[in-house]
Amino acid sequence: MTLFSAPHDAWSHRTRIVLAEKGVPIEVIDVEPGRLPEDLLDLNPYHSVPTLVDRDLVLYDSRVIMEYLDERFPHPPLMPVDPVSRAQSRLMLHRLERDWYPAAAAIDAAADPREKAARRKELRETVLQGAELFKVKPFFLSAEFSLVDATIAPILWRLPQWGIDLPAPQAQPIMRYAERVFSRPGFRASLSAAEHGMRAS
Repeated sequence: MTLFSAPHDAWSHRTRIVLAEKGVPIEVIDVEPGRLPEDLLDLNPYHSVPTLVDRDLVLYDSRVIMEYLDERFPHPPLMPVDPVSRAQSRLMLHRLERDWYPAAAAIDAAADPREKAARRKELRETVLQGAELFKVKPFFLSAEFSLVDATIAPILWRLPQWGIDLPAPQAQPIMRYAERVFSRPGFRASLSAAEHGMRAS
């Protein structure tokens, strides 16, 4: 099994978190933007990362990869068993992919300092909107770590790199949640060298 993954990319990071949480042995090939290996160009018509290769199967959407891994390696499960909770988790993943991830990408894409500052403010406010939800259960609306947490964590990890500080005491539930997730062995194992450097003291 091989994962083509960008070391700075949040979409790639969330797939690596799932792999690490499940202890799946895998070859991770670091891919830099604009320097895609020939293998990836041949395998993925969108020339994007992450891309997972498992024998004859090629997957190139991070959500599809995460759900495939959860079904292929069922322990520990990272999605609820019952249909209602499962649908709620999928809806939350959809919201994160529509709200958090594009806002984060807009920060990286902005060239003008005023535009970058506006995009930082947008992501900061988006994250803070859900502050109260982080105190309901140990993980995001769940007693167990899930695919939702694997999707939230890469964004929270990158906030200092983007120059985003969350205000106390409003953000206290988020910060406690982040500490709980960041201390997990699976999360620590998922980090690329570049991601380690995002929070180097």
